[in-house]
Amino acid sequence: MTDAPKRIVREHPDGLHRCPWPGCDPAYLAYHDEEWGVAEFDSRALFEKLLLDGFQAGLSWISILRKRDNFRAAFDGFDARKIAAYDEAKIALLMQDAGIVRNRAKILGAVGAARLYLDIEADRGFSGYIWDFVEGRPIVNAFRAMEEVPALTETSQKMARDLKQRGFKFCGPTIVYAFMQAVGMVNDHLVDCHRHEACQLAYQKTGRG
Repeated sequence: MTDAPKRIVREHPDGLHRCPWPGCDPAYLAYHDEEWGVAEFDSRALFEKLLLDGFQAGLSWISILRKRDNFRAAFDGFDARKIAAYDEAKIALLMQDAGIVRNRAKILGAVGAARLYLDIEADRGFSGYIWDFVEGRPIVNAFRAMEEVPALTETSQKMARDLKQRGFKFCGPTIVYAFMQAVGMVNDHLVDCHRHEACQLAYQKTGRG
């Protein structure tokens, strides 16, 4: 019996080595190369990503990525003040929007999250709240195969627990870890991927390191 082949970086026709998970899908490749793992400190952008990850629960990220522009239009650019004021009429409209995930519990969860976000933003800044879980700087891992990358960590469990205690929905530790990876709180690009070092350099240029 032989071991299953490890999912390691692959070389693409452009000569760049990338993590295997985006495959050859152009939208996924662009997301991998331009967004995933880049340290994000803007509160509104972090709020958007957390909500989208909540909508992803039970689905694939690529399905949400392909609908992201529709989500942005439907949810007023993820303006928390506008979302927090959504009433039953607006929720009914969202439930009729085929361009998004029409799940009433997730939509209501987004409305509730907007109200919670506004409280945190007013108190200490949502970005500060989120980044405090990693002491303000990315955790840089050195994985060489996807099999080494965890689905959750002690930190994601801690963040998920705190979010839930505050009233956020659809934010279990696995979803939270995916969020952490996406917004650069964790650099989980495989070490041989061309984006591993690039994400570190981009963070250093922010002057926060």
